[in-house]
Amino acid sequence: MGADDIHFRPRPFTPESRRSPWKSTGWLAAGIALALFATLTSSATWLTSRSSGTAAKPVPLGAFLGSDWNGVERVKEFEKWLNSTVTVGRTYLPGDSWQTVEGAGQILGPWIDWKNADPRRMLAVNVPMAAPNEVGMSDEDVASLLHRGADGEYDRHYRTLSERLVSYGAPDAVLVLGWEMNGTTYSGRCAPDPEAWKQYWRRIVAAMRSVPGARFRFDFTSTRGQDAVPWTQCYPGDDVVDVIGSDSYDQPYGKTFSDFVREPYGLQAQADFAAEHGKPISFPEWGLFRNEDNPSYVQGMHEWIHSHNVLYQSISDYCPHGVWSCDENERSSAAYRELFGGVHVPEPPPRRLPRRPASRPAPRPALQASRPRRAPPAPRPLRPPLRRPHQRRRPPRREPLRRRRRPVPRRHLPHPRPPPPAPRRSRRAPLRRLPHPRPRPLRRSPPPHRAGPSPLPRRAIPHRLRPGPLLRRPGPRPGPRHRPPGPAPAPATRRRPPRRRRRPGPR
Repeated sequence: MGADDIHFRPRPFTPESRRSPWKSTGWLAAGIALALFATLTSSATWLTSRSSGTAAKPVPLGAFLGSDWNGVERVKEFEKWLNSTVTVGRTYLPGDSWQTVEGAGQILGPWIDWKNADPRRMLAVNVPMAAPNEVGMSDEDVASLLHRGADGEYDRHYRTLSERLVSYGAPDAVLVLGWEMNGTTYSGRCAPDPEAWKQYWRRIVAAMRSVPGARFRFDFTSTRGQDAVPWTQCYPGDDVVDVIGSDSYDQPYGKTFSDFVREPYGLQAQADFAAEHGKPISFPEWGLFRNEDNPSYVQGMHEWIHSHNVLYQSISDYCPHGVWSCDENERSSAAYRELFGGVHVPEPPPRRLPRRPASRPAPRPALQASRPRRAPPAPRPLRPPLRRPHQRRRPPRREPLRRRRRPVPRRHLPHPRPPPPAPRRSRRAPLRRLPHPRPRPLRRSPPPHRAGPSPLPRRAIPHRLRPGPLLRRPGPRPGPRHRPPGPAPAPATRRRPPRRRRRPGPR
């Protein structure tokens, strides 16, 4: 927009330009009425955008509060602080390795459960196109990676991710694939080889849509403005893109919101490009940055979001971009609460199941005329059995009364029976069984620790237990050198047999 469009230059007065005063007055009145109508319309539009609670169709609102279950827990506190319904869940898949790109359960699980708890909610997941994604990879390595991806080397990882999302219950998630591709921050950037990048994007979308039940929407999100490469050079095609997104932060320093709208590849260029291709726009990331606490930027984003076809918007609520978690942005926090607060999305009506028609019995086939159906015979009346004169009725059998027995006197009790007689023994004594002869133990020498003179005389030891010279164990004879440790045994004294005394008698 040039200066000629902003400042109106009046045409010079010429005699030919004279008009009737009545015609001039009529045109003047029409102009005043038109200006008044435009003013009232703009005021009503501004009031409608300021009062988000009166908007006919509120834009789905979200905030990035954490990737795992901590972010899910903070959503309730954020809703209570804002007094609005949060209907967009925002999370990121870590790009540390290909295993994490396939979908970590500790990240996707809590957010999918949160999304399935309410039919008004939606889930937006940022999916990296390279692993590792934030290591400062050189342009040559990025180009090589893009060519391998375009050849289908990484299709299996994204097919696994699609299967997990479908099985977990999020087949309609919004996937922000390879976000900020026109910058230099991530390994999945587009500048090293835009053509290979576009082919790689198409391979990923085809692999994920090949899973049965997948209904994903793919968000083509770039950074606002012209970064390393214009983001329009990376656009892969309308058949593989569903949303045109933009990560818009309050930067660079000293710029106003109108500058962000009119800059090359800015907000106006995004809106025009999306309208040309028939796509809605989105703002997966937006917030404060270089200009610090700037409530005018929050107001500008609010008016821009509510005046365009925006699928969803989410603020990055962490310092220095956030408004709830950052105490430094006090004025912007108050402006965000005033503009975006008070939006309550009505709950959908309960789903009524269609009534099933009452089941009717199937019509019976018509009977053939040749075989008429016979009516069942009437039941015969029951008659009592006839009794002859000689047959008499037997009286009913009665059980005899049981009389109580009187106790028998003791004198009438029978005497106890004598014990049975003992069996008679045979006169012939039984044969005595001799014990089985035990084997004679071998003569063995005592162990070394028992060596030494026996305290008993040799005659007192049985002949069988006497140690003999034939069966001694090989080895040194026990002596003082081979005694076991401990106190030395006392020497045994040999006891002499008593001396026989002769009886005195005659010689």
